[in-house]
Amino acid sequence: RATGVPIHNAIVWQDRRTAPFCDALRDAGHGPAITAKTGLLIDPYFSATKVNWLLDNVPGARVRAQNGELLFGTMDSYLIWKLTGGSAHMTDATNAARTMLYDIVQGCWDHEICGILDVPQAMLPEVRDCASEFGSTCLFGGNIAILGVAGDQQAATIGQACFTSGMLKSTYGTGCFALMNTGNSLVKSKNGLLGTIAYQFDGKPTYALEGSIFIAGAGVQWLRDRMKFFKKAPETEKIIKSLKNNSDVYLVPAFTGLGAPYWDSNSRGVLSGLTRDTGPKEIIRATVESVAYQTYDLFEAMKHDGLRPRLVKVDGGMVTNNWFSQFLSDVVNVGVLRPKVKETTALGAAFMAGLQIGVYKSLKDISKNWALDKKFSPKMKNSSRTKFLKGWSKAIKRTLIN
Repeated sequence: RATGVPIHNAIVWQDRRTAPFCDALRDAGHGPAITAKTGLLIDPYFSATKVNWLLDNVPGARVRAQNGELLFGTMDSYLIWKLTGGSAHMTDATNAARTMLYDIVQGCWDHEICGILDVPQAMLPEVRDCASEFGSTCLFGGNIAILGVAGDQQAATIGQACFTSGMLKSTYGTGCFALMNTGNSLVKSKNGLLGTIAYQFDGKPTYALEGSIFIAGAGVQWLRDRMKFFKKAPETEKIIKSLKNNSDVYLVPAFTGLGAPYWDSNSRGVLSGLTRDTGPKEIIRATVESVAYQTYDLFEAMKHDGLRPRLVKVDGGMVTNNWFSQFLSDVVNVGVLRPKVKETTALGAAFMAGLQIGVYKSLKDISKNWALDKKFSPKMKNSSRTKFLKGWSKAIKRTLIN
């Protein structure tokens, strides 16, 4: 709190070191109460158990936290702290909603959950709307206000102008995150999806149903950096197009466990269907295909929760691959809309700042700035889609055996 110096390395969302603690929390029966308040399932993905780990494993940290000497925050609150020279310890409602410590119904840090996780509330940042006053910075010359803050996927939802209930976006970056706007209704999923805050203005949250996939573009990075199958990610499109089919090769990229709708921290990746003819090209295709199949699983979970996806707006690095975007449309069997601006997270943050300062008068005003680059419509025969999905289902079952 006094110096702004981190007490330990940052722990990223993909880190699974707290999986045993999450198991213990579930075994102790805390799951239903935490889900009811936060919309989340107990999982290492969220930062609450990571805070607990830090306090228990960094020498002296718990005593210092209890004495009010330490602050905790997600990356946004750390950036605000640094930008403002330590004068503002703040976050917004969407980032707070991802900690597993925030009651998204009551709109506050939850005393009971903080007690269960043994996290002193004095560590936590002040929570504000996405478009609000978050202090100002002089680091870039002059006095520049910080006016727009949101979590990665929530900002992308705003950047995609998904402001009407039922609108859906899916981002394909390191992972894949599909959010469907559910308006004033917090849908309590029975099929492994998360309830979350899509955005919050004037103290009123708009909710979303979310599916989280841990490995999307990270799988392509693995092919490039670890397997050395190619030098640049855009090469994958040409490689895949050189194949007539997938040769019944499937990759389930459970490199850090599986997210929605399975939530299996202990599962690990499976590559199945290998023959002596299998080579790098087939593995590349299987890796890219897996992202579409995982998206299908999310959409099926949404359907079982009573919400049927009809169109999906996509963004992120992977969607520049036309083959992938078309295959995605074929597998999920809905239209895929790719916007002209692919980096919609940054765009969403800019929109929020613009709304706060008056550049935009309303969400409808923001929507006018969304522009279509290309639409992909389903072209695959039902028989082919069924064959692909049966192969994927078998591969998933092999992964979940562990």
